[in-house]
Amino acid sequence: MTERIVEIHSGTDDLVAAAAARLVAVVTAAQRARGSASVVLTGGGTGIGLLEVVRKSPGEIDWSRLDVFWGDERFVPAGDAERNDLQARQALLDHVPVDPSRVHPVATSDGEYPDPIEAAAEYSALVHAHLAEHGAFDLHLLGMGGEGHVNSLFPDTDATREDHELVVAVTNSPKPPPVRVTLTLPAIRRTRHVVLVVGGAAKAEAVAGALAGAAPIDIPAAGAAGSETTTWLLDEAAAAQLPR
Repeated sequence: MTERIVEIHSGTDDLVAAAAARLVAVVTAAQRARGSASVVLTGGGTGIGLLEVVRKSPGEIDWSRLDVFWGDERFVPAGDAERNDLQARQALLDHVPVDPSRVHPVATSDGEYPDPIEAAAEYSALVHAHLAEHGAFDLHLLGMGGEGHVNSLFPDTDATREDHELVVAVTNSPKPPPVRVTLTLPAIRRTRHVVLVVGGAAKAEAVAGALAGAAPIDIPAAGAAGSETTTWLLDEAAAAQLPR
């Protein structure tokens, strides 16, 4: 059973620094133990902010032995500023000696797979191949929306109900853009260490509900768990409704 850890930090800067430190620690430990590591990145201000911190303080990460995936992606053209992979490259990946063959972005809407269902199938094949070789992702980073969504898994949607496929297309996201490709809760659970990084008072109710055991269909973050650890990194505002 996963070990659940809850850490509360004083503000955004401390929260982002803690998340960056966790990424470095998990990746370096995995590389020492197994020779390589894999990380599933998240977007959003906090998710990209922590990558900028890692860029400045990478610790002992061997970038040539790191596989990089994304938890979800907006299905928009290459070069669109909304793409999580573009933001991650600008914040970190373009500035470190990562092996390009080990960086695995979701297809773009103007690329080889212009149908989001086909793009999801292609990404699923990549994910399955990686898991077949390595058993699990080492780290899956997650942000959380005010209603409790993680990746592009929103409350009361088919993508959140998915209990078999590891990657699915979302064609009616309640948050624009409407078309996305996302890893599912089963994929998140194929991860040794899941880290949710959540800040802001608008998310306090969903944080409290998820940690109290809400159903994932109501608060998808409640279904995000690693096989070894599940860590909630919160700022004071996001933790405001937790029992103290």
